[in-house]
Order: sequence, then C-alpha cells, then structure tokens
Amino acid sequence: MRSTDVVIIGSGFGGLAAAKRLAKSRVDTLLISATDEHLFQPLLYQVATGVLPTEEIAPNIADVLASKETVSVVRGYVTAVDVERKVVVYRTDDGVEEVAYRKLIAAAGVAQGYFGHDEWAEATFSLKTLDDAVALRGQLLDCFAAPADDVDAHTFVVVGGGATGVEIAGQIRELAVRHFTDVPAHVYLVEGAGDLLPVYGGKLSDFTRATLEKTGIEVLTDTFVTDIDGHAVTVRSGQTERVLRAATIVWSAGVRATDLSATIAEATGCATDRAGRLLIDDDLTVGDRDDVFAIGDMTSLKGYPGQSPVAMQQGRHVADMIRGKKAPGTEFVYTDKGSMAVVNRHNAVVDAPFGIKLTGVLGWFTWLGVHLYYLVGFRNRAVAVASWFKSFAGRARPGFAQAVPSADGRPDDRSDGVDTAA
Repeated sequence: MRSTDVVIIGSGFGGLAAAKRLAKSRVDTLLISATDEHLFQPLLYQVATGVLPTEEIAPNIADVLASKETVSVVRGYVTAVDVERKVVVYRTDDGVEEVAYRKLIAAAGVAQGYFGHDEWAEATFSLKTLDDAVALRGQLLDCFAAPADDVDAHTFVVVGGGATGVEIAGQIRELAVRHFTDVPAHVYLVEGAGDLLPVYGGKLSDFTRATLEKTGIEVLTDTFVTDIDGHAVTVRSGQTERVLRAATIVWSAGVRATDLSATIAEATGCATDRAGRLLIDDDLTVGDRDDVFAIGDMTSLKGYPGQSPVAMQQGRHVADMIRGKKAPGTEFVYTDKGSMAVVNRHNAVVDAPFGIKLTGVLGWFTWLGVHLYYLVGFRNRAVAVASWFKSFAGRARPGFAQAVPSADGRPDDRSDGVDTAA
C-alpha cells in the first residue's frame, strides 16, 4: 500500500493552495482529484454562454503542479476514509487503491442543492462542473437556433439571484442583444429574498437590479419556486402564483454536501449543518481528530462565505500548520478581501474592504484585474484577455466554436479534448 505524509482530496482552490504551500517545505503530498482539471468555477457561466472555451478555465491539474516535485496527482473517486488506520480508499479506472497518510485535508466542495426537491435536477441546468457548463452551452445554442415562434425555446428562467444567477441571466440576455440579434429572448430572474445579490444589499443590489431590468430582464424578488414540471415553473410571491414557461431553467439557488462530507462526518464524529456541510473546529480540524482537516465549501465555520478566497486562505492555513510554520491548533481567521460579480458587459459590482463599493465600468475593470490575477498560468491569462476582448469589445463568442453541428443540424456541444468526467 502506498503511503505519503499528506493526502489532499479535491483539486479546487483550497486543495490547490494547500498543495502549493506544502511544496514549499517539500512535504510529500498526494492530491486525489475526481477530475483531471483544476476548475476556475467562478467563470463557468462564461463557458456556458460562449465567452470562454472550456480549456481556458480548466487547466490540467498535473500540469499546474508539475513544478512541485513533492506533490503527485492521481485521478480517483474517494469511497472511504479509515481514520483509525489513517487510510484513504479511492477508485480509479484501474481499480480500487489505498493510500496511508499522516495528515488528511478534505477539500472536495459541494453539489447543487434543490431544497428537498431533488427531482427538479432533471428539469433544470446547474453550474457546478465543467460538464454542467458544456451542457448549458449546448442548450442555449439549441434554443437560439429554434424558430422565432417557438416561445418556450426563447424564454429563459434563472432561479437564484446570487452572483451566479445574476451573471448567467445577464449573459443570456447579452446573447440576444449582441450575438443572436435576430432572435427574441425573454429572461426571468427569480430570487426569494427582497434583493438581488442579497449578501451585498443597498447600493450594489439596487444597481444590479436596475442594470438588468434596463436590458429587458424581468426580475422577480420575494418570489419562490413551488413546482417545476417540464417547461413550466410555478412561482409564488405572497399569495400570488404564476406559471413561467421556458425550455431552459437554470438553477443556482442552493448547495448541498457531497457524499464525501457524509463519509468524513461518520468517520470522525463531526456534526453537519442542514446542507450536510461539516461543522469544523476553529483550527479547521474535523470532529475529534487533530490529523484530519476540512476546508472550503464543504465546511461551515463562523458564517464564512462559500467563496474561493476563503478556501484558499484555509488551504494555506492548514498547510502552514502541517509544515510547522504555525502551531498546531492555531485558529483560522479569514481576511475578507471583498466580493464581486459581473452584471453584464462593462458592468460589475464590487464590495471591497474599508467600505469601498464600486459599480459600472470601474467595477468591471476591477473584476477583470482580479480574475486575471487568479487565473492559473500565463497562457490562460493571455488567451482569456483575447476572448474577453472578442466578446465584450466585439460581438464574437469564442467558446461557441467548440460546438459543431450534429447530424440533425442541431448544435452538438464538444469540449475540444478537455476531459470533463467527474
């Protein structure tokens, strides 16, 4: 059986940050990833709407870590964790493998949640994985290619007024206004709270709503989905119900823990919240174990947001304790560097530290700079700039070049060799 100092489960922002920091002290590390790529999840909506090709937000994780000599990467799906033996069991294409560890870091993220209506997943599109974005991209191309009198095909319902919902709704409307200009499109954005981007509130939420409504999006706040049946979405606001018919329903309204969270909770005695996320300790340890850590979206701690900056800071914090740069048991303290979301072309909102709030073009350029900084690798940054210029300065959608006509003339979405299997 293979053994290593540290096993990291997950190749997202938190897992990648931990692996890079451990490599500084040459700690022998095995990263187990369910996919071959490191996914820049905040830009999934841009893949779905053709702004970016898939490979620009999903570099191969082994390539990203190639210079880290003490970090190895394996593609596999973790099926069991034995904390007494300190062994992780995972499944690969070649069979079941085991690896012994000294420390374990779980950083596997979350899945889409449907508030107890898992059956709605079959009728909706989500944006959690690269496969999700590719599927939605194909659906959008199908719909915009449909005859103009096909009302359902040209109606889009986005559920959830957080960052993902706002961004995808804004870009779908942009497709109609600037790319498929001869095709009608009606976009509904449904949010249960009283504001879009409710965690921002005030000026930023007001700007977001006004900007989207100005483009023709119908924003429905204080509105809840009560049923989804085929192309029919039933929503309720107060005592009033209405049915929205649409061939495309995008769901971005909730999250739930993955099976790994339940596996680790059972193995360590860790409590979970209503969504199944691990209620970790202040030092990011899990349950009664001081050798098992959990970070990122799969955890719940002090109300920290499920965002990449939290996961990255947690990954570095755990790595520093493991490599002796911080004392064991050191409490994790999140440094809030702000949040941001794109509303539409040349419009974004930024909630920065020290009460700084940016909107419009200034917010958009701030968003652009931050995302360029965090994109992995020079090639990704350079190609992303070119794609953004074509999409936002011009009218092209470089990502749609990956979709080729199928035998029946409808778009058949392809990923140009990027492995998107989970």
